[in-house]
Amino acid sequence: MATLPPETTLPRIDSALPGAAAIEAEWLALHRQAQELAQLARIAAEPAQITPALGQLIANAKSWQRTLLSQGIEDVAAMLGSGMAALATLADRGQDTGAPALALWREFHAARGALLAVLHTNGDG
Repeated sequence: MATLPPETTLPRIDSALPGAAAIEAEWLALHRQAQELAQLARIAAEPAQITPALGQLIANAKSWQRTLLSQGIEDVAAMLGSGMAALATLADRGQDTGAPALALWREFHAARGALLAVLHTNGDG
């Protein structure tokens, strides 16, 4: 278990800290991508929206949480992007995308849970 708060262990980033509005936009874009995946997996898509509780968590997030959340969203989007490209290849070949899309959905769901856990962490050691 870490003994230092995350603020002291993360590298300094010269670029501007992502604001709450930018993170919310990234979150929504990620979920729009996930809605396409849900269709391929033949499951009900979750709405792409920022709930008031999530909006409040993002607004109150510490700088290290915003940094990790923004980086994490980019990572998950990259995972979904490459996975969706692979699924498109399967669909172009006339193959069933259901099982692999469902596996990718489960990976997305687990990664999203980890991103939300960052917001619920106080980082006090």
